[in-house]
Amino acid sequence: MIKNRDGKTLKDWFGKVEQSGISELARFAKGLREDEAAVQAAMEYEWSNGQVEGQINRLKMVKRQMFGRANLNLLKARVLKAA
Repeated sequence: MIKNRDGKTLKDWFGKVEQSGISELARFAKGLREDEAAVQAAMEYEWSNGQVEGQINRLKMVKRQMFGRANLNLLKARVLKAA
């Protein structure tokens, strides 16, 4: 389903999972169902914003590590040096 980018079969998969009786899988499917539109879009489209989200996450981590220890100039130097 994911390899073929077939988001139309997602609802059928949810039904099969609920009938399977595997509680762990059912909980996973319940979490996916909460944001079903995003899951379906991720399966249908080729592009993703994962790279952007990763860079934002990295920047926030560096900022948290340096909180209260240095000023903006050092933060800029550390971020730009990594790029």
